Amino acid sequence: MKGNVLYYYIDEFFFWAMKRRSMSVRVRIVGVADKRIKNDCSKERKKMESKTKNRKTRAQVAGMVERAFAGTTLAAGEDALRELKEGWFNAAYTARLSDGREVILKIAPPEDAEVMAYEKNIMATEVVSLHMMRENPAIPVPEVYFFDTTGDICDSDYYFMEKLAGDNYEHVKASFSPAMQAQIDQQIGVIVREINGFTGTYFGYAGNSELRGASWKETFIKIMDSVLEDGSRKDADFGYGIDEIRAAIMKHAHSLEAVTVPQLVHWDAWDLNFFVKDGKVTGIIDFERALWADPLMEAQFRALALGGISESMRSYGKTTFTHQEDERCHLYTLHLALVMKTECYYRNYDSDSVSNQSRQLMAPTLNWLQEN
Repeated sequence: MKGNVLYYYIDEFFFWAMKRRSMSVRVRIVGVADKRIKNDCSKERKKMESKTKNRKTRAQVAGMVERAFAGTTLAAGEDALRELKEGWFNAAYTARLSDGREVILKIAPPEDAEVMAYEKNIMATEVVSLHMMRENPAIPVPEVYFFDTTGDICDSDYYFMEKLAGDNYEHVKASFSPAMQAQIDQQIGVIVREINGFTGTYFGYAGNSELRGASWKETFIKIMDSVLEDGSRKDADFGYGIDEIRAAIMKHAHSLEAVTVPQLVHWDAWDLNFFVKDGKVTGIIDFERALWADPLMEAQFRALALGGISESMRSYGKTTFTHQEDERCHLYTLHLALVMKTECYYRNYDSDSVSNQSRQLMAPTLNWLQEN
């Protein structure tokens, strides 16, 4: 099938519940259709190695380039291929093509990699989400050039996308003046609000039918149980008993009943996933963990646990919270803490930073849920 360009409708396997017109994905597809808490426990940043990263050789990447870009090859020189090491799940590279273009290659974990339940099929979720976001010009996202699910030249799914202009916001933020930081954070709040403007007809994850439901309360409880079950399979130490955590969740589960419209939530919209140039946000990436949910699940609202109202929350238009919304925000912070702790057992990090960050979130959040 090499050389053929196939266009598929993204149907009910991914986002069939959208209350929007049918989309024909004009992406070349082959196959079947933060800033988190600062950790002061370690003064030395250690390199993290992941069990799920599916790294490839230069020769293998060259084959993928030829598959994706007919008549084009990977450019000569060792500097034509550079691994991007910020991510913890997929392997990613910057590749320079023989025609001078620079593109990003993202490779999913191998089929036999152990992943958490919510991480099933998340590369497909990301590709579809990126295409969907391009319907709204207020959401700057990279173009996806090619998505391959055949498994014949790579043992897992992979895709090529546009390389965004600018710098990673997390990397350069400290060099900006407070006024510039505020300006960019305000743009981020607006972008996240636009993402949340997409609505669906079910709650949960597109890639895992077991983590979906008709009500948000039902779905969120499923999601939390799945994280706890993922942790239990690895004998994860959450610092609290499973029954104690579940009791705190169920104590406040009634607050979830107020959420009746499934809205698209990026969930991972930390500073690390934004690019900036000349005082403007040039793009947002990493939609792989997107789900249909409550917008208060967005990373921007974790600021309530990290120190208060942020500029992005102000520009989003949400700075006051009812007690019921406070309950939901704390439930979502607990969810984040549990995910962070559990993923440590699936990634093989050689640093305790993520585990420490999880603990710093977990204690005050669970305490609030138990006392309120």
